[in-house]
Amino acid sequence: MRKLIAGNWKMNGLASSLAEIEALKGTTGTAACDIVVCPPFTLIEKASVRSNGSNIAIGAQDCHAHISGAYTGDVSAEMVADVGARFVIIGHSERRVLHLETDTTVASKVTTAHKAGLTAIICVGETRSERDEGRAVEIIDGQLRGSIPAGASSSNIAIAYEPVWAIGTGLIPTLEQIEEIHASIRRMLEERLGEDGREVRILYGGSVKASNAADILRVANVNGALVGGASLKAADFAEIILAAS
Repeated sequence: MRKLIAGNWKMNGLASSLAEIEALKGTTGTAACDIVVCPPFTLIEKASVRSNGSNIAIGAQDCHAHISGAYTGDVSAEMVADVGARFVIIGHSERRVLHLETDTTVASKVTTAHKAGLTAIICVGETRSERDEGRAVEIIDGQLRGSIPAGASSSNIAIAYEPVWAIGTGLIPTLEQIEEIHASIRRMLEERLGEDGREVRILYGGSVKASNAADILRVANVNGALVGGASLKAADFAEIILAAS
C-alpha cells in the first residue's frame, strides 16, 4: 500500500510560508509516497498554485457540514475544492474538543466533503485518562462507527489515529500500543467496508518527527502519518516523507 504523509499546519502560516512548499518540491520529487500539505484556509489557493506540477497535493483542515448557507465565518467543502484542495482533515481532536464536534458532526462533514470530490482524513484518538482506564480501543471503535458515513470507501477516506495526549506534547505511545490500535482500526474497517476496508490507509499522528518516523512507519497497519509541527519546515517534513519512501 502506498503510504500517505500529510502535514497539518494548523493556525500557522502567512504568504511567506509558501516558500516551504517550494523548498519541499525541490527535495521530494522522487518520493514513493503520497504527500499532502494542509495550510490554513487563507493559503490554500496560493499553495495550490505553488504545488502545481509537483507530487504535492493540497488539503484543508476542516469544512462545514453544509454546502452553502447562512453560516457566517465558515467555509464549505465546495469552496476549498474550488481553490485547489483535494483532501480535508475532519474530526481532529482540537475540533472535537475546542469546537465541541461530535461523531455525527464529523460524519456529516465527511459526506459533504465527498460530494465536493475531496478525500477526507478522519481523525480519531483517546485522551490520557481513557488510555489509563484501558478504554482506548473502545473509544476509538466508537468514534469510527459514528464518524464514517455511508458511501465511504478506500478511495475517499483515510483514518488518522492521533492519541490526544500525544499531540504537540512530545509524548508518544509505544510501537506496540500503536500496532494494537491500528490493528483494531483495521478490523473495524473490514467489518464496516468488507474487503475494501483492507485498502483504507491508516495514518499515525501525534508528535511525529524525523527521529521517530521510520520506526513508526514500519509498524503493521501504519500506512502513513499525519504530521503537525514538523510539517512547518520543508527540511523537517522532507525527512519524514523520505522515511516513508
